[in-house]
Amino acid sequence: MEGSDTNNTTYSNSTSTSSGDPPPPAAATVAVVMSPCAACKILRRRCTEKCMLAPYFPPTEPTKFTIAHRVFGASNIVKFLQEIPESQRADAVSSMVYEASARIRDPVYGCAGAICQLQKQVNELRAQLAKTQAEVATMQFQQANLVALIYMEMAQQQSSQQQQQEFESSPQQSSMEDFNVPSPHYQQSNINYFEDNPSLNSLWEPLWT
Repeated sequence: MEGSDTNNTTYSNSTSTSSGDPPPPAAATVAVVMSPCAACKILRRRCTEKCMLAPYFPPTEPTKFTIAHRVFGASNIVKFLQEIPESQRADAVSSMVYEASARIRDPVYGCAGAICQLQKQVNELRAQLAKTQAEVATMQFQQANLVALIYMEMAQQQSSQQQQQEFESSPQQSSMEDFNVPSPHYQQSNINYFEDNPSLNSLWEPLWT
C-alpha cells in the first residue's frame, strides 16, 4: 500500500508539473549606478546623496568646476554656498564661474576690467543715442519750418489770385473827377468873376497893343 501511495503521489506531481503553467520568473532588480558630480570626480572623493555641489556641478560640465576651483578652491565654494539661501545658490555659482573665468583671462583686473569695458561701451552708445536724437529733433524742426513756409506761399498765391479775379470782374468806370475836367458851373463862376472886376481886364490890355 505504501508503494502504491508513493507512486500515486509521484504521478500526481509529474502530472501537475507537466500540465500546469510554469512558475513566474523572479523580479529583476535594476542596479542604479550614481555618477559622481564633477566636483567629487575632480577631487577624487565619494559623491553622496547629500552632496552640496552635485546640483550645481553636474558630471557633464567638468570645466565649470575646474574654473571655479582654480580661483576660489573647493572649500571656499562650499563655504559660500552654506552662507546663502538655497534659492540663491545657482546664481551664486554662476557668478563665481564668471568671475573666475574673467580672472583667468585678465589676472590683473579680472571681473572689474570686464565691467569697466562694458561700462565704456554703454557710455559710448548713450552718446551716440543722444547725438542721433539731437539730429532727429533738428530735422523735425526744419521740416516744420518748411511746411509752414509752403503753407504761407500757398496762402499768398491764393490771395493774389483772388484779388486778380476781383479786379478783372469789376467794371472800369471813368468820371470827370478822375480826369480833372472842370464842371460847367465852375467855368461860369470864373467868367462872372472877370466881369465883376474890370481892373483885371486892364491888366491884359498892354499885352494886345
